[in-house]
Amino acid sequence: MANPANVLPPGTRLDTFTIESVLGGGGFSIVYLATPDDDSEAVIIKEYMPSSMAIRDSNMSVIPSAEQHKDRFAHGRRLFFQEASTLTTLKHPNIVNVINFFRGNGTVYMVMQYEEGVNMQAYIKKHKGNLSEPFIKAVFLPLLDGLQMIHSKGLLHLDIKPSNIHLRSGANPLLLDFGAVHEMMQTRQFQPNQVITPGFSPIEQLDPGGYVGPWTDIYAIGATMRACLEGISPPNSPERREKDDLRPAASAFRKSYSSHLLEAVDWAMEVDPMLRPQSVDKLIEALNGKKIQEKKSLFRF
Repeated sequence: MANPANVLPPGTRLDTFTIESVLGGGGFSIVYLATPDDDSEAVIIKEYMPSSMAIRDSNMSVIPSAEQHKDRFAHGRRLFFQEASTLTTLKHPNIVNVINFFRGNGTVYMVMQYEEGVNMQAYIKKHKGNLSEPFIKAVFLPLLDGLQMIHSKGLLHLDIKPSNIHLRSGANPLLLDFGAVHEMMQTRQFQPNQVITPGFSPIEQLDPGGYVGPWTDIYAIGATMRACLEGISPPNSPERREKDDLRPAASAFRKSYSSHLLEAVDWAMEVDPMLRPQSVDKLIEALNGKKIQEKKSLFRF
């Protein structure tokens, strides 16, 4: 949850909106529920607020907390603006709909459509995993379709996990939080908003020189599907690289799910990035029952 000292209070005016409440926050942003001046439907507003290197001053502006943070703060703000600009062009029924974005208070704000639903992380916790196969397919096939569109634009999400999936009525999913969105052919070396989530980030994402690609998001999708089965986060990828004690889903859950679903989860979660599906369409085919070809790799850790 966001630091209370950094949160804008209810009633604060932002552009043509009024903040109603705080919905949450992480290391790089705070999320608010707000209402437009024209009394139309409520919206979500996400504010760039990197808590590790910024504070809010008496004028409500977001400023670097120390001189040494100025360059990283400014670079992160540019990337946040770029994320918002990119998301306004990514229109898909299973990707969060960014309506607008604007500058103010020394930072950047992103305005998103508000939709009723429940967070997938909370849903998994409530049911302790054990989610049904029809439910899993109803969620992940549309998500993969949206992810395929993202990849077709030359972008990677790089932060797929249960808490970044919103479940609307009928298990209709929405992929959230593109704060780590990344162009496929750019270096990540100085990216201040690089997000690493234990259990969901693959090994190449933890290496500053790691070669990330569609296979990186695919690992996170596989780990998220595994959480739907097991009810807990998978082991961290560095631990799996050293000694992989994770029992394959194909044997651990064979009494409850089809073999092709479990084999697809295991394939997506291969520690070696070259052994995973290299594109979303290959994972979709596996989930739909197409036989997985023998996996070979020359990759060495």
